[in-house]
Amino acid sequence: MKNQTRNKSILVLALIWAMSMLPMAVTAQTRVNMPKNKYKVQDDVKIGRDASRQVEQQFPILNDSQAQAYISRVGERLVAAIPSQFQQPAFDYNFKLVNARDINAFALPGGPMYVNRGMIEAAKNEGEMAGVMAHEISHVALRHATAQQTKVSSPLNQILGIGAILGGAVLGGQAGAQAGQIFAAGYFSRYSREYETQADILGARIMADAGYDPRDLANMFQTIAGQSGGGRSPEWLSSHPDPGNRFQKINQEASMLRVSSTPIKITRDFSRVKERLSGLPRAPTMAEIEQSYKNGRGQGTNPAAGGRYTSRVPYPSTRVRTYNGNGISLNVPSNWREFSQGDLTFAPEGAYGDHGITHGALIGIYRSGGDSLAQGTENYVNGILQSNSYLRQRGGFVRTTVASRQGYTTQLTGRSPVTNQNELVTVYTAQLNSGDVLYIAAVVPENESYRYSSTFRNMINSIRLNG
Repeated sequence: MKNQTRNKSILVLALIWAMSMLPMAVTAQTRVNMPKNKYKVQDDVKIGRDASRQVEQQFPILNDSQAQAYISRVGERLVAAIPSQFQQPAFDYNFKLVNARDINAFALPGGPMYVNRGMIEAAKNEGEMAGVMAHEISHVALRHATAQQTKVSSPLNQILGIGAILGGAVLGGQAGAQAGQIFAAGYFSRYSREYETQADILGARIMADAGYDPRDLANMFQTIAGQSGGGRSPEWLSSHPDPGNRFQKINQEASMLRVSSTPIKITRDFSRVKERLSGLPRAPTMAEIEQSYKNGRGQGTNPAAGGRYTSRVPYPSTRVRTYNGNGISLNVPSNWREFSQGDLTFAPEGAYGDHGITHGALIGIYRSGGDSLAQGTENYVNGILQSNSYLRQRGGFVRTTVASRQGYTTQLTGRSPVTNQNELVTVYTAQLNSGDVLYIAAVVPENESYRYSSTFRNMINSIRLNG
């Protein structure tokens, strides 16, 4: 009898030990349910696709192939860890970097996501950056943008509410809140605290399943909150309100998850990209980007988004047509398409798309704010260099004549992330009667420049201004 009792005791202890070793995530993690949603999945996809084009017309996308490849790898790792019940095959998760100094990131319905350069620079390790990305991915996977509008009874308010969410995403932070006031008094320019809690919980689970430590998400939230310094809320927090005790709740969720004993922290790629970004020209703030867009600098403008690049681009036609509008006339090759939204863009088929143009010309006006032509020209060129990190200025500014007016010209070169060839950008400027600066940026792969030099020269010589 003693042996039997002893054996039973051992068995009970063994069972207790075995139960203690079961993964806590299976039984203890806070449950997240897909919110009620009257919209179709394809509605999310269309809304996000349309909004992403607007984003890339207004924000300077960082054209750095190494940094872009890195952020995409991290994003794909996180997407693969989305629980099956929240997977949407129709969603197209893709990740791009915005050349902005603020700590910010946002995702649009259907999958497009944008991470500020400042987010990477502020993160102490890859896990902190990945945590914010996982939180944003969770908003998309749970379809929070359209779910939030489902709660609104008025059909008109539903439409306006979605517009406000996109307005908040496009402008970001305080700028987004101002845009949101146009729609439904700005209420829908931020997610509800309920949805923030859901994104924190699901984001923590995605992190753990992807090999990260969810506590890094909590740490990053503290870093973001610390940026306020008692003043205006950081961009990210202004559209992602703290649902209450966020740091403690995320750490509590982490304790319920099976987290790797060696989570992904400081990787070689993370260190390389941080070092690479630190060597780039200073990134503008979101406020500066907003102001430059209003001024017409067009750092983020891309009216040709949505096109398709091809390896063989037709040479410029010797036949020309005359463009006449917006106070300017000029001759352009008859086989070049015209795009107008912010900048005026001319480009042949196969030379335009989501990352701008590879062949052609951009024409626009920089609001100089009373600066001299020389200062206005320098400011515009600096804007190009900030939003296209692969470019470097070749030489200084040379005086020239555009439309019988004093002007400047300079050249920028660098390996294009689209063509993987050296790109040559020749910038021309002239001062308008208003004091603002007209700019023309002629773009072509350097090894094809001899075929385009006469075309660009004839374009510049044909320019006539009415102001």
